Parts: sequence; C-alpha cells; structure tokens
Amino acid sequence: MKELAHLNKYFKKYWSKLLVGLFITIIARVLQLVMPRLVKESIVVIENFMDGQVEESAAKGLLLEYILIIVGAALLSGFFTFLMRQTIINVSRYIEYDLKNEIFDHYQFLSLNFYKKNRTGDLMNRISEDVNQVRMYSGPALMYGINTITLFACIIPIMFMTAPKLAAYTLIPLPILSVLIYYISKIIHERSTIVQQYLSTLSTFTQEVFSGVSVIKAYALEPSINNDLSTLAVEGKDKSMDLAKVNAWFFPLMVLLIGISNIFVIYIGGKQYINGEIASSGVIAEFVLYVNMLTWPVAIIGWLTSIVQRAEASQKRINEFLNETPDIKNTVFEETPIKGKIEFKNVTFTYEDTEITALDNISFTINEGETVAILGKTGSGKSTILDLIARLYDVTSGEILIDDTPIKELNINSIRQAIGAVPQDAFLFSDSIKTNIKFGKENATDEEVIEAAKNAVVHENIIGFSKGYDTVLGERGITLSGGQKQRVSIARALLKKPEIYLFDDCLSAVDTETEEDILNNLKKASKNRTTLIVSHRVSSAKNADKVLVLSNGKLLQEGNHTDLNSVEGYYKDLYYTQLSEKEN
Repeated sequence: MKELAHLNKYFKKYWSKLLVGLFITIIARVLQLVMPRLVKESIVVIENFMDGQVEESAAKGLLLEYILIIVGAALLSGFFTFLMRQTIINVSRYIEYDLKNEIFDHYQFLSLNFYKKNRTGDLMNRISEDVNQVRMYSGPALMYGINTITLFACIIPIMFMTAPKLAAYTLIPLPILSVLIYYISKIIHERSTIVQQYLSTLSTFTQEVFSGVSVIKAYALEPSINNDLSTLAVEGKDKSMDLAKVNAWFFPLMVLLIGISNIFVIYIGGKQYINGEIASSGVIAEFVLYVNMLTWPVAIIGWLTSIVQRAEASQKRINEFLNETPDIKNTVFEETPIKGKIEFKNVTFTYEDTEITALDNISFTINEGETVAILGKTGSGKSTILDLIARLYDVTSGEILIDDTPIKELNINSIRQAIGAVPQDAFLFSDSIKTNIKFGKENATDEEVIEAAKNAVVHENIIGFSKGYDTVLGERGITLSGGQKQRVSIARALLKKPEIYLFDDCLSAVDTETEEDILNNLKKASKNRTTLIVSHRVSSAKNADKVLVLSNGKLLQEGNHTDLNSVEGYYKDLYYTQLSEKEN
C-alpha cells in the first residue's frame, strides 16, 4: 500500500466531500437494517396471532405498519445510496483529473533524454490505463469498502446481541475467508503487474505501427506485422487468463462460504428454537436476512482486494515516472530578458545514450542581430548547436553564454520564449492550419497569420485547399507534403517574432526557387534578430553575416561567404559542386 500513499494528498484535498460520503453511507446502511428486524417482529405478530395472544385487527394493523416502515426505509436507503455514489464516485473523477494533469505536467517537465529512453505507447498507457486502475481504487473500491465496513460494524453486534451462539456459528466462515483472500491477493498483485506491463508493450507496438503505416504498406509488411501482433495478442491473452483464473476463485468461494453460513443459521437456529433457546422463529428469518445482506459485502472483498492490488501495481508504474528528475533544471525562477548575443566557449557535448561526441571543443561568437549559417556533413554537430542554445541539453564541458550571461544562470522559459525554432523534422498537430501557425502566438490576428504564411511562401498552397486556413490536418500533418509542412513550420516561427531564430535544415524539401524566395523574406523578417540557419546548401549561407563550417564535431571554417569562397576548403568545394549541379 506504500505506493498508493501518493494519493493521500488528493484525499486530503477532497476530505470534506469524502466525509459527507461517509456520513451518507452510514445513514443508507442503517436504514437498510430496518427490514430484518421488522421481518422478525412481523413473524412474532403472526405467531402471537396464531396462539390467540393478539386479535386479528391488531395483528393486521401492526403488519401494515411494519410494511409501510419497511417500504419507507427501503426508499430512503435507495435515495441515500444514490447520493453516496454521486459523492464518492465524483471524488474519484476529480482525483483522476488531478492525477492525469500531474503526470502530464511532469512529462512536459522532463528532459529529452527521458523520451529517448521511454516509448510513446508506454507513456500513454501510464496516463490512461494505469490512471483508470487508480481511479477504481479511489472511487468504487473506497465506496464499497466503506459500505462493507459499515455493514459489518452494524450487523455483527446486532447478531450477537440477538443470539450469541447462533451468531458465532454463522460467522465461522469469515476468518477462513480472510485467510484465503490474503493468499490469493498476493498472486493477484504479481499477475496484475505483469498484465499492466504487457499493456504498455501492446500500446507501444500499435502506436508505432499506426505512425509508420505508410512504410509498412510500402514494403508490403502487413502479413509480418499481423503475425507480430498475433504473437503479442496470444501472449497478452495468456497473461490476462492467468489473472482471470485467480480472480475467478473469489465469487464461488464467497457464495460457498455464505451458503455454509445459511445452513448453520437454519440448522443451529432450528435446534435452538425447538429447545426454546430462542423465543421466536422470526430470529431465524432475521439471521437469514442478515447473512444475505452480508453476502455482497463479503463477496466483494475479493473484488476490492483485486482492485487495490491492480491500483498499487499501476500507481507503482506511475510513481516510477513521477520520481524521474529532469536533466535540465531551472535554477532561476524570475524572468530574464533575452537580446540575442550567443557565445560558445570551448564547448564539448557527448550524447549520454549513444556516447557519441557531437561537438568537440567548439568556440564562436554570434552578435545580437547577426545571421549565421551552419554548414557541414550529416552528423557534424549542426543540430546539436541549436539544441544546446535552446538548452534542450546541457554541455558536457565548456560554457554557453547568452547576452554574456552563462546559460544556466538564465530562466529556461525566458530562453525558449525568446526562440522561434523550426526543427529538421517539421511537426504539425492534428488541427487546422491556422491553429498550427498560431501555435507560438495564440492571440495572433488572421492578418498576422496570413502575413507569416506569405513570408514562408505557403499562402498560395493554403488558399488552394477547399477550407483554406481552416483545413484540418491529419496526424503529424500527413495531409501536407514535406515542403508544405516545412513552410507551415517556418510561418509558425515567423509569426512569433522572437529574439532568436533557429532554422534546422528546414528548406531541404523545397525547390531552389522557393528556397530563394523564403530566404529573401527571412532576411527582411529577421532583421535585427539573431538567426541561425542550419543547411546543406550554400545558397542558404550566401547572404549570412557569418558562416560556420563543421566537420566531425569540430569547427573547420569560420567567416562570411566571400572570405570562405576565396580560400581552398570545404566551403569552396561545396559551393562549386552545388553551382555545377544547378547549371546541369
């Protein structure tokens, strides 16, 4: 139960609602106890009438009175049971809402390394299926648990006060039941954990299949994927069946033990009545009703135990992620204004997961408002520079300064709010084109959105769609071509008008003519704003104030287009190679 202690803060938050629910539950169960006692009294009246101790009219009056009280108590008990469900089950929904928000907020708080180590399907399963299991504990399990305890607390004392010997025999099966529940619960906990882990594996597999469905179809891998899914499904079925087999023992055991209790009531009670140890056969009827009232609470103990075990297994998985700490920590909480000067001092960076050194002792300075192009072969460290500026990672050694201040002494949110980033793999959400462009500036006007789209040379494409800017995109922007997705991403960054632009090879999917138009528009839009453009094309670097050429994580060349084109080296070779390709 130690894993579920995480929920205590939510129980404290909603303690008043839970207290009301507890009070209502007690009232509902007390009203439920009216019927057995009045059934006994009714039988006593009938016995007295048969013995001639009560006149017929009086007997009928008493029976009618008892019937009306029983019906009234049943109606009130039903009404308070409804209120009980509304109160306690609602609390479980509030807790589910809060817990999902807590998990999601923590997901956003964690660093990129976390997402490299964990799969999307597993993340989704923990915030959906695992949270649902926890909700069952904080709602239905809590409600029925209170209900069961209340009934036991009320019925058992009444039974002993009415007929102690009969009560003792009647309750003999309950300790046996407790022992069985203890041992079966341990097995349930183990198998519940296995089932939840499997569900994460299945979610991950299906998420990857759906995301990569175009590749699967292109390579005609449907039969292979079907076989893999069938294998997973069979494995999951076996694990779920192992759990179901254990759960299946509970209800039959409960019914058996309750049946034995009923036999004890009838046999022992009948002997006591014959021997005159109890005054009326109505006591036997009363005890039968008590035992049957305990049937559901006793039977539900197994179900409650199963829910608690499942919830603990799920909360343990949730806690594993909630206990994760981000690699990138914000140590400055007040806002820090950003102007745009960037300096790398002997920066070395090695990726933790692959141990590849992406940057090796790099030093350079970018003045505020400068446009800098970064060129180099694949894997030379170009994108890593942009990631370090946005502080998605921290350097392994050396130092990065922004506006002459160490980057770790600046507020992370201030840094990222001052950046308009266009990643190498343009990501768009399953929403309208307009909403995607307004992602960095939600209060932007339609005129501003259109201006940004025009500067990104995508406006004509957008108005060509039947719904224009209101066109809803498919998952990850699949509705658009690669070049259109890149240009919508550029429009998103331009609309934000940040202090620093980071363009990571975001023109790779457009033709050279469109690229030239975009670069000219960028030059105007990014005037007096620090701009870094990562590219494989020299055309993106011609108008830059400075060009950085990287090779194997080292700074190979630095200067402007004219300077670098006048000396032998990588830049000049690349320039003439691409120039000849263009002419051909």
